[in-house]
Amino acid sequence: MVHIQSLDPTASPLDYYGWELRRQREAHGLKQSQLGEIIFCTGSLVGQIETTKKVPTRDFSERVDAALGTDGLFSRLIGLVLRSQLPTWFQPYAEMEAKAAYISTYQAQLVYGLLQTEEYARAVLATGTSDDLEGLVGARMERQRVLEREQPPLTCVVLDEAVLLRPVGGREVMRRQLAHLLEFADHRSVHVQVLPNKAGAHASLDGAFNLLRFDDHPDVIYTEDLISGHMTADSATIREAFRRYARLQAAALSVEDSAGLITRVMEERYGDDSPTNELAMA
Repeated sequence: MVHIQSLDPTASPLDYYGWELRRQREAHGLKQSQLGEIIFCTGSLVGQIETTKKVPTRDFSERVDAALGTDGLFSRLIGLVLRSQLPTWFQPYAEMEAKAAYISTYQAQLVYGLLQTEEYARAVLATGTSDDLEGLVGARMERQRVLEREQPPLTCVVLDEAVLLRPVGGREVMRRQLAHLLEFADHRSVHVQVLPNKAGAHASLDGAFNLLRFDDHPDVIYTEDLISGHMTADSATIREAFRRYARLQAAALSVEDSAGLITRVMEERYGDDSPTNELAMA
């Protein structure tokens, strides 16, 4: 007798997704292998998603909706599922980020999450301790959908030059990541500036931070330490953060000159003719 794992659909978004997938599949009289054939995957993968052993992707969800005629149900659920894969301490920030009208960030070590390529994100997240790397990568890619909204947030990013020079994932990964940054050079709502090494001491030597502004909510600032994140709407802290950010932007290269520096680093450090860089992780 085949043992069918029972799920509590109220336990988590992932449990609800798996429970609903099984319910809809059975309602259509399909075996896991049959649904797999229709959506171009294995029946084993369908079963693993139904039992929460694998986290679904957005592509999988859209295929299921098309196959089962579920009117976008799984495409709507996948956002909740992927956000639930984020660390618990990060989820409140991700929810606020998704609602922001204006994002400004200074990053001293890494490319900002909303601008990371999937392979760069995977290399970054692989340095952590989570057993579900693919779930974390999927969640990071899902966060980036905020930039695809009909009215995306105005996003201003200041990257320390060190971010460009640190070969996260290796040369090819970095080349593609820098090429991705260049795609934002003429973007209407994303502005990327580089703070050059020659700027010397600057207004945020003590680390990275993100500022979020909203149409109907107080501004917040987000920072991270080694193991967690911190978010506050304290007015004095916000004022100081915006003062520092203005100074960082003033010290950074213009968007145009930043694109020139990114291009130069991409070609000279990560180009086909550049010396081979050893694999490195942030």
